Amino acid sequence: MRTEDLLAAIATGLWRWDSVSGAVSYDAEAARLVGLPAEPVTLPESAARACFHPVDWVEIKSIVNLAVAEGTLAEARVRVVDEKGRVLRTVRSRCRPVVQDGDPGRRGAENGYDLVGTLQEVPETLPGTSAATLRPVTGDWRRGREAFLLDAGRALAEAPSTAEVLRVAAGLSMPGFSPDGLAVFGVRGDRVSLIGHHGDPVGDDRPFADQPLDADCPAAEVIRTGRAIYLPGPEVYRERFPGSWARAGTAGRRAWAFLPLIDAGRTIGAWMASFAHPVSFSPDERSVLTTVARMLAQALSRASLQETERELTDGLQRSMLPADKPDIPGLTVAARYVPTGGGLQVGGDWYDVIGLPSGRTALVIGDVQGHDVRAAGIMGQLRIAVRAYASEGHHPDAVLSRASRFLAGLTEPPGAGGEAAYDPRFATCLYIEVDPVAGTLDIARAGHPDPAVRLADGTMMIRPTAGGLPLGVDPDTDYPTTRVVLEPGETLLMCTDGLIETGGHDVETGWDRIRAVFERTAPHTVAAPGAPDAPAAPDTLGAPDTPAAMAAAMAAMTAVTAVVPDDLDALAEALVQAVHGPPSHHTTGHLADRREDDIALLLIRRDAEVCLVGPGSAPVRRTAATVAQAEPERIAEVRQQLRDMLHDWADRDQVESAVLMLSEMVTNVLVHTDGDALLVAEVSGRPGSRRLRLDVADGSDELPHRRRPGELASSGRGLMLMEVLADAWGVDPRGDGKCIWYELYEAGPDGA
Repeated sequence: MRTEDLLAAIATGLWRWDSVSGAVSYDAEAARLVGLPAEPVTLPESAARACFHPVDWVEIKSIVNLAVAEGTLAEARVRVVDEKGRVLRTVRSRCRPVVQDGDPGRRGAENGYDLVGTLQEVPETLPGTSAATLRPVTGDWRRGREAFLLDAGRALAEAPSTAEVLRVAAGLSMPGFSPDGLAVFGVRGDRVSLIGHHGDPVGDDRPFADQPLDADCPAAEVIRTGRAIYLPGPEVYRERFPGSWARAGTAGRRAWAFLPLIDAGRTIGAWMASFAHPVSFSPDERSVLTTVARMLAQALSRASLQETERELTDGLQRSMLPADKPDIPGLTVAARYVPTGGGLQVGGDWYDVIGLPSGRTALVIGDVQGHDVRAAGIMGQLRIAVRAYASEGHHPDAVLSRASRFLAGLTEPPGAGGEAAYDPRFATCLYIEVDPVAGTLDIARAGHPDPAVRLADGTMMIRPTAGGLPLGVDPDTDYPTTRVVLEPGETLLMCTDGLIETGGHDVETGWDRIRAVFERTAPHTVAAPGAPDAPAAPDTLGAPDTPAAMAAAMAAMTAVTAVVPDDLDALAEALVQAVHGPPSHHTTGHLADRREDDIALLLIRRDAEVCLVGPGSAPVRRTAATVAQAEPERIAEVRQQLRDMLHDWADRDQVESAVLMLSEMVTNVLVHTDGDALLVAEVSGRPGSRRLRLDVADGSDELPHRRRPGELASSGRGLMLMEVLADAWGVDPRGDGKCIWYELYEAGPDGA
């Protein structure tokens, strides 16, 4: 008997669907079952689709796609409708995909296959049997499945690491059924390795132990073939994989699904989902598992790539930074590097600490333009060049001049035909040669932010320094050197502009944020070892009138306290947190386009023995600066330095008087002599009754004298201002010039 006659005898039709051409062919019985005349017919896909309920057509398409991916049998129940949409009958379809390999005319057709299957009418629903029993997939279940897959996809896409991907996968609650355990396998050479597992007793990884790729076990077979394996019960597992059942049978599971993890067409591993109860693995359940496996494969591949990139960039960045924390006698050093720009996690900022042939130490910080791979590459080459020039013993100005020529040559235009790819870069740099014994800092600057100094009492001041163009702009640029003295207990900050401007700040507001951190972490005072505890100050004003009060007053006058320096590493961390940590959320600036940048910073503190001071007093504030004849514009910088130094002075009018007299004194030196003006300012005493002394020295022996300027004269009033504004002033002749000075005495809150 022919197959067609046998199928017709049992009321079963035969059909064929060509996925490439879209043609659907029915024999006579199949045509009758779908509501067409009982004769063989071939229809386009659109006409065949019109014979079925629209919801069921979508469902059967997904089931067919799953069967094609797994190479398994596709089975579904669908409703046949007439041209008015009325349901005529329900039929069961069983089909198997046949991949189109041998037809030359169809080579290259993507996902080409033929579906060959049968149609058979399903009897009417018996009394007491719900439609859901015949069709387990309902619209509500489908909507729940879609919502679950959306949530799972989002959670897996946001997982940043392999461990987090596994944690998310373990927490997935699938609609209608959820695994009680899972394991993820990878491939290393010719062996299957366990990446992670969940849901089994701690340490019980015997079913997942390392095994060869040709082993007779589900995970290895799935990786070899790229096809899923469903084991709905222990007996099926035992019969199909007797070798691995001996290990897996004790895990307390009743059903298993092993699915391939496929990314970009390549099987990268396998995923096992195990269940504590039997599971039939219906087409819809397999569809959910297959979709989760695809998302899991993509998440694991992405996380692995990100971890590899992080490991590579971290290693690259570590190789470009000092290997160990530098040990400089007399100095404490702390450093931080935070690559935040561009997402590369390695940027163009760098710092370095270099031992010099002279026994001194060079501190370098720089910033190459850009936040891309090219900036990182140039940074590495420039750092090596600066280290080489410094190690040869060149002075700071010579080191930067040579580095500028090196960078200009490194980024010069290519030969003919390469101009379109020309990408010139420049770099800013701050180079400091430190003499820890004398405390002198010889500074050369190439377009970089000035350093800042925190005085011993916590006051922060920006140290203006002479400088030149950024490296690589002009190969013949000169870089003048500025000498600064770092007093014992003072801390110097070198940083890139990321620390200043990240978070929407400009230079001014950025420095204000840094100043707030410095003041909040200022050194504190404690009783010196062996010194008596300072008693509390008397509550009443005036002279003590009892022997006990007199003794307490004498103890307070002779008690000694120690100024304890802060932890420099904690200060470095506080500066970074102010820019990128939780505190930065409250310090956002007004420039919305400046949000994120790489950060490098170096902190150096000149160490000193425990500094003993009187009760309630503060360490002396001192600053020095030079204004050269060729740099009159620096007068504005020293004015600002003096304002910063007097930031907590009680009388603001006195501060403006001090700034006015400073301008007059420095200007007189530049106008009436041929030399430079050397300025030294010092604040001493207890807050509320301090003294400011400011000296301006020059190399001229000619002493200032009083003049009587006319009504319209623009000069000649300097000494008159000193007499009116200063509490004391004078001129001290020196062997090589003179020094003019003034003093101001701080008035308390009551004006005394």
